Amino acid sequence: MPSGQSDYWYAVRVKSNREWITAQALKGKGFPVCLPYYQDWRRQANSAQTIDLPLFPGYLFCCFDLNKRLPILTVPGVVHIVSCGKTPQPVDEREMAAVLSVMQSGLPARPRRFHSIGQSVELDRGPLAGTQGVILSYTGEEEFVVSVSLLQRSIAVKVDRNWIKPDSLKPAAWSTAGVWARL
Repeated sequence: MPSGQSDYWYAVRVKSNREWITAQALKGKGFPVCLPYYQDWRRQANSAQTIDLPLFPGYLFCCFDLNKRLPILTVPGVVHIVSCGKTPQPVDEREMAAVLSVMQSGLPARPRRFHSIGQSVELDRGPLAGTQGVILSYTGEEEFVVSVSLLQRSIAVKVDRNWIKPDSLKPAAWSTAGVWARL
């Protein structure tokens, strides 16, 4: 989480396939870094192996004071800080909290297309208790979708239907809040 009043989480665009190296370099400079990942199976000639892949390819998240961003921009692999116009924009605090919750939960997450409408819910049980969002019903299994509006990317994690707080079901409207769901 941000360590000071002026520290926020920013999305940092990195060179292709350099997410891990760049994250290590930023950590080496003392910056809090979040590189959400998932495990996937890759089949090679005679074997299969598990590899870690970024949930947001080409991006990582870093917490820093925007007025002191030069050390971030000079790290090898950093392309730029995600901006609107010329001004870098922090990731929405609720969205970043949701991403961190999913990573700390230990539940297997997968990349998903970005979803921006659906029915808003809150989970009141399980490792994601207190997280608000949207549930997608996908072939009979519920997927909790966490979106980062700034990147227009999403990740999904399977949840138990019983974790959904019953009185949190309400019709959704256009919104850019943290996590999205539809029943």
